[in-house]
Amino acid sequence: MAANIVLAILVTSLATYISRFLGALTSEKIGETSKIYKWFNCVAYSTLAALISRMLIFPSGDLSDVHYILRIIVILLSILIFYVTKRNLVYPTILSAIILATLNSFAV
Repeated sequence: MAANIVLAILVTSLATYISRFLGALTSEKIGETSKIYKWFNCVAYSTLAALISRMLIFPSGDLSDVHYILRIIVILLSILIFYVTKRNLVYPTILSAIILATLNSFAV
């Protein structure tokens, strides 16, 4: 069992770092205004939107115990904090966990 876990970690690490290395090698040849760059940008944002939507609609683990309304309130507050802090990602990320924990403790 332990050997399988180590093997899984090695394989996933290798796949991750090879793709990052190849990305670093080819990134100099791709312009920020090129169509391929825009396509990758769209794919990255759509993947992020899909993951966030999945967490909201079909949560797993401890998040599944939190009511939908509380999750929606936290997302809306995080978006508000994002714009109030001039599009800083650190504050809404940290505060969303704090707000979710606080609201969930009062809801129980």
